[in-house]
Amino acid sequence: MSARKVTYFILVLSLIFNSCSTTQKIEALKPLPSDDAPMVYNTKTSFVNMPLQITLKEIESQLNKTLNGEIYNDSNLDDDKTEMKITKTAPIRLIEKNGKIQTVLPLKIWSRFKYGTDFMGLNDTREINLNGTITMTSDVKLSNWKMSTTSKIEDFEWAESPSILVAGKNVPITYIINPTLSIFKSKIAKKIDEAIENSCDFKPYVLDVLEKMSTPFLTSEQYQTWFKLIPIEVYVTDAVLDKTQINMNLGLKCNMQTMVGLKPKASFDRTAVQFKAVTKVPEKLTANIAAISTYESASRIISSNFNGKEFASGSRKITVQNVALWQKDGKIIVALDMTGSINGTIYLSGIPNYNAVTKEIYFDQMDYVLDTKGLLTRTANWLLQGVILKKIQENCRYSIKENLDEGKKSLLPYLNNYSPMKGVFVNGTMSDFEFEKVEVTNKAIIAFITTTGKMNVKIDGMD
Repeated sequence: MSARKVTYFILVLSLIFNSCSTTQKIEALKPLPSDDAPMVYNTKTSFVNMPLQITLKEIESQLNKTLNGEIYNDSNLDDDKTEMKITKTAPIRLIEKNGKIQTVLPLKIWSRFKYGTDFMGLNDTREINLNGTITMTSDVKLSNWKMSTTSKIEDFEWAESPSILVAGKNVPITYIINPTLSIFKSKIAKKIDEAIENSCDFKPYVLDVLEKMSTPFLTSEQYQTWFKLIPIEVYVTDAVLDKTQINMNLGLKCNMQTMVGLKPKASFDRTAVQFKAVTKVPEKLTANIAAISTYESASRIISSNFNGKEFASGSRKITVQNVALWQKDGKIIVALDMTGSINGTIYLSGIPNYNAVTKEIYFDQMDYVLDTKGLLTRTANWLLQGVILKKIQENCRYSIKENLDEGKKSLLPYLNNYSPMKGVFVNGTMSDFEFEKVEVTNKAIIAFITTTGKMNVKIDGMD
């Protein structure tokens, strides 16, 4: 072999050796995000059916707190020759009877009445004290979230026969008292109705429950996933008395969100929730949840997929040190910081999709970004091989299965005798989550999922 040929052969070997063993540096042009606008996405509203039961015992308890001590006072003697004060002497009892509420009210009556004639001043006044029980029946309805009743006094029952001492003799005066009380039947019944309405305004309780349910709570500590409910409208049907409780149907129209990252702020606004009366509420709970993965959190999870992994083609090897994601023109840009035979960052683009079997978000139609491809063609042609891209693409995915499972697991305690406040209990069931679609925004990748179920709320034992 001539010296010229030997020199040429050595030069070729040197080029091949250097091409195989030296580390090459990539300086690719970074595809910038489309813009930095706030995250905006469209989500379907959810509808939660919440049958509500309020026990008569609870209404009785609230009524006794509201209606206490003196419940009636008429101090005008001249209009009907009678003054009267009525004081509750024992707790009121409520009983269901033939579809109506029967109210039993133990009371004490102090009365002063004028008798005789005004002719030549021949009249006198006497005071009497009576102990007895009034029994009323009431029709029940719900109006503007207040339970109201229309009551009618059915009976007076005296612990002892009313009498008065006249000329040294006890003279029965039931015949005087009963007609006098009859005059005030409507007034006393109205007083009871007002007390029931004041003590049975359920809107504040409903708002308190919604505020508790709207507070974001952690569903997965590993993925820093939070669930948040945003009420929009509340519907209610007419109240129906069913033996020992009042039944009504509530319907909650709301948005549900699952957010990844820092705890979202509580944003419940009591004044913004609209209340509407309806004749019927759908029985099934339909939840449409937006599972939001910020690019920061998705990048962190995908970066962990590359830990300890090496990608090789012949003698050339690379490792991925870090992954970053962002959105550009409706596609996801995947930036891979790598070391090894090549140092630098390459950029891939793909379309997010969902694998219903593995419950993973992955990136379809993945390819090198054009600006990167031109540089790779000149400096590291082997990276363009489909086998390398396929291996990288297999790791550019993250599962939301645990998020969904954890989400459901974390929601179940809120459907198992959950008590957001004293005396309020929530129970229900929920089916598996089903994937609907993936959307890309400037701030996050959003997976929309749905579920169905049932729930009910019972009020019994509030303060």
